[in-house]
Amino acid sequence: MSRKNKLQKFAEIRTFPNVYECYDVQHPSLVGVGMEPIDLKGRWRQVHFQNNHPLVLELACGGGEYTIALARQFSKCNFIGVDVKGNRIWKGAKIALESGLSNAAFLRTRIEVIEHFFAPNEVDEIWITFPDPFPRPSKANRRLTSPFFLEKYRRILRPGGIVHLKHDDSAFFHFTLETIANDPQCKLLYADEDIYAKPLPWPELGICTRYEAMHLAEGKTIKYVRFQIH
Repeated sequence: MSRKNKLQKFAEIRTFPNVYECYDVQHPSLVGVGMEPIDLKGRWRQVHFQNNHPLVLELACGGGEYTIALARQFSKCNFIGVDVKGNRIWKGAKIALESGLSNAAFLRTRIEVIEHFFAPNEVDEIWITFPDPFPRPSKANRRLTSPFFLEKYRRILRPGGIVHLKHDDSAFFHFTLETIANDPQCKLLYADEDIYAKPLPWPELGICTRYEAMHLAEGKTIKYVRFQIH
């Protein structure tokens, strides 16, 4: 993508009423339309969505394919796609606006500071779909199911809130299971190393993003983990 194209997207995204951005992780705060500061912590339902429906995050959402598909399937839930790349979020946010999906919003920030933007018990579920698996052991703490991140999720999820992981990487899948087993405040609900080898237990698992389609074309199996954080 050319620099000019990226700059155009960055400029356009600042006019989107369904996108909020954090520009300084050292001093986390949000801006909305027109770069106007806004505080949504504990007020996402009231201020943005204007309802009291369950709040669901998709972390490392990329272009928002899963966020958009979930919003279409579950109209009585609010979905927020989270990613650090504005040019990725632009695509999902634009689709949501053009489709009239008022239950889909996007947050541009590093996930390391996610607890600054949501109050305790504010989030009902978290989806993690095909994030970077960081295969090197030296970077294990950057995996989105590492103890470092689970502690952050615990600060914003309601007690017993659910976390979903969908991925193609076997090592990441088993790392996640080990992390859950070693955390007394986590409860494994379901794990499957090949979700498409049998009827899907939940229809939303059938959402297939561009990257997932590529993994399947390469002969990889898709893994899924569902667990609770208390």
